[in-house]
Amino acid sequence: MIPLSVLDLSPIKQGSDARAALQESLELARHVEALGYRRYWLAEHHNMPGIASAATAVAIAHVAGGTRTIRVGAGGIMLPNHAPLVVAEQFGTLASLFPDRIDLGVGRAPGTDPRTALALRRTGNAENFPQDVQALLAYLDDPAPDQAVRAIPGAGTKVPVWILGSSHFGAQLAAALGLPYAFASHFAPDDLTVAVQLYRQQFRPSRWLQTPYVMLGLNACLADSDEEARLLFTSVQQAVVNLRTGRPGPLPPPLPGYEDRLEPRQAATVSHVLRCAIVGDPARAAAALSDFIAAHRPDELMVTSQIFDAAARRKSYGILADLHAPGG
Repeated sequence: MIPLSVLDLSPIKQGSDARAALQESLELARHVEALGYRRYWLAEHHNMPGIASAATAVAIAHVAGGTRTIRVGAGGIMLPNHAPLVVAEQFGTLASLFPDRIDLGVGRAPGTDPRTALALRRTGNAENFPQDVQALLAYLDDPAPDQAVRAIPGAGTKVPVWILGSSHFGAQLAAALGLPYAFASHFAPDDLTVAVQLYRQQFRPSRWLQTPYVMLGLNACLADSDEEARLLFTSVQQAVVNLRTGRPGPLPPPLPGYEDRLEPRQAATVSHVLRCAIVGDPARAAAALSDFIAAHRPDELMVTSQIFDAAARRKSYGILADLHAPGG
């Protein structure tokens, strides 16, 4: 069976706060670790009222320090926001604290709006992304004898670096550098098929990776009944509409009948953005999961579940693990 992993935005819920969100992330990480999930990644976003993982390296340390075996990492660090040396030092520190458990996914989007990107005080831009990735790899590699600037900690840790993407660009860069590739099909499914095909066709073996390795994002909302799962899924549907209409906010609670209230254009947006999703009871979810794997042949799945109730969220991951287990 292909491995299952978790992508967590550490959602801040309506009526709650960042402290509770980060604590729930730790509890979820412990839960999925016991279920056999391979990785637990947190994502960098800024100026987002519903996301508590802006200081991603700090959130990773929080989760890694409270778990024992699961790999913990970034899905991802938005590299235009940071100097590669700083990222290498942060993740070198994490790798020193938690050996062989840290991953570093990097993307070229800012993860925020233009004004906030300026407030991050970086002069870098997305056009420099390939050079920044190569600089980052060099800082994490064994240093050259005459290397004047080193990441300390960081040098020699060889933290695994992944390229994240939602377009052809990331796929081709990952292939050219011989790095693993994670596609954001959970929110940007348009180029999924072509991007994965390009990555696999153009992949060049490297010292980091000998054969292509693709991880695909997937939304999941599983419950005992279809009705309950569809109700729980209205939280992320509301969040998508709020974000696309310029009103990002904390994760809202489920809203009965929400889909029926959507305007046609909003309904089309929700359906399109969340196209890569499995929602339903165990039988329906098992069929949807099988179809997704057969269609895209991922080497690994990274599942995100924006479910308001923490217990229901943990249960959804538990149902998925049971379905995906041998004989499930």
